[in-house]
Amino acid sequence: MNDDALVPSEFAPNEIIENLTVGETRAMFALKVAHSFAVSDARGDMLGGAEGMFRNDTRVLSHWILELGHARPSLLSGAVSHDNVLFTADLTNEPLPPTGGKAAPAGVIHVQRTRLLWDNRLFEQIHLHNFDDSDLTVLVTLRFHADFRDIFEVRGMTRERRGEALPARIGQDHVLLAYRGLDEVMRHTVISFSATPNHVAAQRADFQMDIPRLGSTSLYIEVGDEHIQPSRQRYRSAAAAARATMRRRRHRGANLRSNARLFNNWLDRSRADIALLVADLPTGPYPYAGIPWFSTPFGRDGLITALQTLWVDPSLARGVLGYLSSRQATENSAFRDSAPGKIMHETRSGEMASLGEVPFGLYYGGVDSTPLFVMLAGAYAQRTADYRFIDQLWPSLKAAMGWIEMTCGANSHGFLAYARGAEGGLVNQGWKDSNDSVFHADGRIPQGPIALVEVQGYVYAALRSMAKLAEHRGEGECATRWRTRATRLRHAVEELFWDEDMANYAIARDGDDSLCRVRASNVGHLLYTGLPRRKRAQQVIRQLSSAAFDGGWGIRTLAHEQARYNPMSYHDGSVWPHDVAMGAAGMAQYGERADVVRLVGETFEAATHFGMRLPELFCGFPRRAGEPPVAYPVACMPQAWAAGTMFMLMQACLGVDIDGRRGIVHVRRPRLPPGIDRLVVHGLDVGGAQLDVGFERIGGRVVTFRDRGANDVRIQVEQ
Repeated sequence: MNDDALVPSEFAPNEIIENLTVGETRAMFALKVAHSFAVSDARGDMLGGAEGMFRNDTRVLSHWILELGHARPSLLSGAVSHDNVLFTADLTNEPLPPTGGKAAPAGVIHVQRTRLLWDNRLFEQIHLHNFDDSDLTVLVTLRFHADFRDIFEVRGMTRERRGEALPARIGQDHVLLAYRGLDEVMRHTVISFSATPNHVAAQRADFQMDIPRLGSTSLYIEVGDEHIQPSRQRYRSAAAAARATMRRRRHRGANLRSNARLFNNWLDRSRADIALLVADLPTGPYPYAGIPWFSTPFGRDGLITALQTLWVDPSLARGVLGYLSSRQATENSAFRDSAPGKIMHETRSGEMASLGEVPFGLYYGGVDSTPLFVMLAGAYAQRTADYRFIDQLWPSLKAAMGWIEMTCGANSHGFLAYARGAEGGLVNQGWKDSNDSVFHADGRIPQGPIALVEVQGYVYAALRSMAKLAEHRGEGECATRWRTRATRLRHAVEELFWDEDMANYAIARDGDDSLCRVRASNVGHLLYTGLPRRKRAQQVIRQLSSAAFDGGWGIRTLAHEQARYNPMSYHDGSVWPHDVAMGAAGMAQYGERADVVRLVGETFEAATHFGMRLPELFCGFPRRAGEPPVAYPVACMPQAWAAGTMFMLMQACLGVDIDGRRGIVHVRRPRLPPGIDRLVVHGLDVGGAQLDVGFERIGGRVVTFRDRGANDVRIQVEQ
């Protein structure tokens, strides 16, 4: 131990950020494994904003900054590898003062900083190469701090009290930082070094590193909850294990490959992002919603991501259904918005959730998760014919349906509506859950309970799914009852949500039974469920395809002339890729392939401006020649259902629908995106048999062919 082995871990941020350029724009780079993720800038630094290393919803490393000779190195480039395993920053030195030797000019030392997460630990290698004409001795400094803030604090929530930051414990080659929460849980961060620092304190470690002329040297660091001596071998072993795991996840399910390199990059990035966000839980794979704010299981996000990817990878849907079944509500709680049969909206494991300062430890305030759960089960059965698993789920499905029917019964029209149970819960409980996302034509915020139009579509699809499943189980009476209720609900939606003046469905009905006459993208989800009659669907599709909704980068969440329209808002005029995909899939339900092809093209072009990775959302400004889409400043990236967008768009474009029970791949009026002349779906699993299905543009039409695989799976094409 040093003399300062026990020192307060108070942090002086001005010491850390003094080298930041005013107005500097910093791209963020994310890594994730299991319940941990790390976000840094392009240099690899964490400066205490939204950055840091998080474990179980707690920021266990808030500042992590590299300096050479008391200055942050100059950035050459920063990137995450194509498989999302390694972050690499290439840096070079500013002019260096003499440190036990000669001074060095700028740009003679190449610093390569590589990082990965594995086993809930951060592994980092700092490699320095000397291109000067003489030997150099360089002062390398690592500044660090752990504020142990709950993720809700990092997002901006304030707390009246916090736990106790304990004095740092300093060893010869490591520093232990600790915090005792108000929940009496001890949280630790141990920063360990492969070499003994020349000086180590509570917030920094200094190394004098000798680098021979044209030679190199490396320092290895690990950040975890216990002290383990870092080494080159441990770093390489962790990297190999992380890459093998990611490779296995990326190869799960079918793979799409086209004749266009840039389009393939989008396909690969989408697949890699899904693999990054998936956690292998005891119930199966589950896609965490997004980094940094939503790196946890969300019900709605997981269900929609599973629907997006179901045709290529049913295992994800199975994992989502299994997990959500295990977390289904069994009791009434206004604080948690729970009731028996409801499907979880969100779960958190941080200090604030465990203390009940926020209700999100296990929260059920999502009106759509429960019907989406039933919808996904029906779609999974249709895709896989895995009725043994459906039999296991049947009690959960009946309980979910019981909550839906009971809640619909409380509404005079039989609609599924929501109103939050207690203060602190979500005011709006559909996918557009910001406070101002549902309103009247004059901008007034309605009183609850609120019945959203797309949620009625989800209930309609859930009823039809339960009827089919019950019929397969020989429960004919239940099947008839659910089918009858679906028909009744459809008629009610057509009568009470359609507005002739708008020639569209309104976004909602409020607690006063008044129609919220607002044109919003929610109707695209309604199309996806197949509820609207064809003539009305065609009117809706024309509007979604018009400039009022589509500014050239995809469907906006709100038509531009609506009262609260703001292209910079979260839900009132922005573009959400998953929302675009749901709308496109809805258009495909009614055979409108040309509009789908256009949306695929627009979404792909947007992706090219975001490094082939679609963000959670971006601003809804109209497209301007030669200019990229405008980023939304705090969007999650990667985000699971944004990554899943590509899969749903391609299914809608190709017209693929798989009947697992009969062993048929249905292909209806296939189209290919602009600039793509050939696309093959490799390794499509149908009832345990695998085949490759190809699509090729010949003349003015797209032909479908079996490229390879089992002949006992039929491909049925309708042109």
